[in-house]
Amino acid sequence: MKSWNALTEQIKGWHQRSQQGNGSLSKKLAFLESEKLRLKGSGKEALCSPTSRPHNSKIPAPAIAAFAILSLTSAIGYRFYNQPQLKEGTFAPKTLIASRDAVVEDIQTTEAKRKEAQTGIIPVLKIDSAIDQRIYERFDERIGEVDRLREIAGSVPFASESLLSLSNQQSLRRLDEKDWQAMVAAIRRNAAVPPAFGGLVVPEFSDGSAIAQLQAYARQAGSVQLEDAIARIEKARSQYKIALSTLEGKTEDSFAVGERQALLDIEDSAWESSKQVMRLALQRILVQGIPEGLPEQIQEQTALIHLSGEIPDGALETGVRSLLAVLEPNLTQDLDATKILAAQAARKVKPAIYEVKKGEIIAREGELIGRQEFVLLDELKLSRRGVNWRGLMLSALLASSSFGLLIFVRQRLNLRLRSRDRILICLLSISTPLLVQFNFKYLNLAAIGLLASSFYHPTLAIAQVLVVSGLTAFSALTPEGVTSVPWEYIIPSATGGLVAALVAGRLRSREDLALLGGAIGLTQGSINLLATLIVSATPGTIWTVVLPGALIYGLSGVAWWIVALGLSPYLERVFDLVTPIRLAELSNPNRALLERLATETPGTFQHTLFVASLAEAAARELRANVELVRAGTLYHDIGKMHDPLGFIENQMGGPNKHDTINDPWKSAEIIKKHVSEGLAIARRYNLPQAIRDFIPEHQGTILISYFYLQAQQRAQQEGKTVSEADFRYAGPVPQSRETGIVMLADACEAALRSLQDATPELALTTIKKIFTARWRDLQLAESGLKLEELPLVADVFVRVWQQYNHQRIAYPKAALEIKPAPKSTTRS
Repeated sequence: MKSWNALTEQIKGWHQRSQQGNGSLSKKLAFLESEKLRLKGSGKEALCSPTSRPHNSKIPAPAIAAFAILSLTSAIGYRFYNQPQLKEGTFAPKTLIASRDAVVEDIQTTEAKRKEAQTGIIPVLKIDSAIDQRIYERFDERIGEVDRLREIAGSVPFASESLLSLSNQQSLRRLDEKDWQAMVAAIRRNAAVPPAFGGLVVPEFSDGSAIAQLQAYARQAGSVQLEDAIARIEKARSQYKIALSTLEGKTEDSFAVGERQALLDIEDSAWESSKQVMRLALQRILVQGIPEGLPEQIQEQTALIHLSGEIPDGALETGVRSLLAVLEPNLTQDLDATKILAAQAARKVKPAIYEVKKGEIIAREGELIGRQEFVLLDELKLSRRGVNWRGLMLSALLASSSFGLLIFVRQRLNLRLRSRDRILICLLSISTPLLVQFNFKYLNLAAIGLLASSFYHPTLAIAQVLVVSGLTAFSALTPEGVTSVPWEYIIPSATGGLVAALVAGRLRSREDLALLGGAIGLTQGSINLLATLIVSATPGTIWTVVLPGALIYGLSGVAWWIVALGLSPYLERVFDLVTPIRLAELSNPNRALLERLATETPGTFQHTLFVASLAEAAARELRANVELVRAGTLYHDIGKMHDPLGFIENQMGGPNKHDTINDPWKSAEIIKKHVSEGLAIARRYNLPQAIRDFIPEHQGTILISYFYLQAQQRAQQEGKTVSEADFRYAGPVPQSRETGIVMLADACEAALRSLQDATPELALTTIKKIFTARWRDLQLAESGLKLEELPLVADVFVRVWQQYNHQRIAYPKAALEIKPAPKSTTRS
């Protein structure tokens, strides 16, 4: 790091000396300026990067700005060209009288009423048989479960009613075990119930208590029969206890606490008749239908009405609870019938027709002009239509502000845009307001976001989508203050555009683009559904009007995504643009031009691959455009195909062509010609300008030192002078960070390849010398690369060099020796 600090101080010293009139730097600066003038005068402006030199564009920037503002103003201010002064909501300046008879239909009002009628209808409902079947199954399952529990508990009555009344039998089954044992003991002693037993909870019956009945039975039948009766009671109590514990294990939703005893205490005959009544009541309720959202209280009242007087009072509560446990809404919306009803409702709306006779007063002086008056005035040409200059000025102000906002974002992002880029951005921006003028409600903001993000930058695309959304909303406003394109269409489209702008510039595959299209459609459809629900009066129309509309709007987002993908290749050609996808395609080694490079100049191709490895790693470290660096590096030396043997990497150890030529001037021309020939080949293969820029800019205006020194030696012998310009590339110097990185990688490639057993410190020192030479020669002055970034690039180059020259384990020599196979021996 100390060495780089020293380099920084050294370079700062160069700048200071150059400002004081340093001779060598002044010459170099003068040479650069003279080369620019020479190229301009000779018509070779194509060597200059159009993407990085916007001030050299054929169309002046002010002219493009004026075109953009005028186009936007015309698109969003279309309604101001012929706008009525006497519009709805204004006051009549004088009494306005009909000049003729007129009958006119108010189409806007008619359509609004029809839409209101469609969205305000009550949806048609139908009984869903599948839901009914599910309810019956749950009812049968519940009743079957009760039957199994009653079977466990045993039948009621479990003894003859001459022995015990039904109510006493039911009470004895529920009696607490302690009280039951006390009762049995009292009966067996054939004595009165002791005082302590007086606290027993044993109901009194009209025919006497259970104790009295059992004591009477004991006196009549004897002790043996009494014990038999007690055994039967204990068996019934045991079965009842098992059934009750099973019920208690059920959830609260299955059987309520108060329902458990009632289910087991109902007499068998009463339970059988109750089941039939409950099923009949269930059928009646389902036939009537249960709509969504019906309160449970109403359902309970309905069940009570159907069961009252039909089943015993003891089973009434159980029956109501059983029905409520299985009921659910069984009415669903009939989409087809609802659509028909909506269409019928719309047709029933009569057109809003206004009539006036000649000589009748339409509006008196000072009166407020309403909708009817305005329609009649407009029909009779009395609304004073004309250019609304105030509205046009407001449109121009909005257009100028929007244009200024995009310029501000571009400057913050340090994007270099050409004239054609500005024109494309302008055309994309006015496309949406133009759609509004044709009353097309499916807006293309998703396409704008996708194209702008792919062509330029996600942040610029987001700004453009927001600007165009605002301008579109303004252009859609009617004189009445409402939008001709509803907000539930503008907002979803803007949201889809933002999603596309945020994501599209980062995608690198068709699969990712396909997912983005689905995300755009889902976003637009969801936002449209939400917005429509907010403004719609009746939520019940979701399945007939709202949901299909949201689905269609979601599909429109996907459709615009498809349109954008289809237009992208043509826009790339017409406006000479590159996208990440196109750069990936250009980097495919199977492309014809790269196959030629690998076949005709194999040494140059290997050089290119190593330079690409260095440049890509540096671009990734500096957060430059890695895809552009990769593609540009692969094509930067295609001009060497014009004379492969003129470059040492293709000579493969053969004779050096330049030794035979023995003329440094001719050799320098051969070397320099690979730039001009490379540009010619690039144009022939229709490579985009962003790729062509790498061909001249990776060499900049550097000096071809080897032949320059040869020429100087020969000139000294002959007493002549050598022009340095004859041995410098035509340029320009790198105009972007990407081409600057490739220049450094190209310069370091040969030096790093020659370092086989060197240390990383030696490699770093070599790179530092090369960087110093390039910086001192002002080759990076216009690239945008900062001085403090050079150490980062150098460290990356060393790491890549180490990866290419990693240590290897020596292959054992013994393994390379061919040993004779052992002779086989056989036994006789």
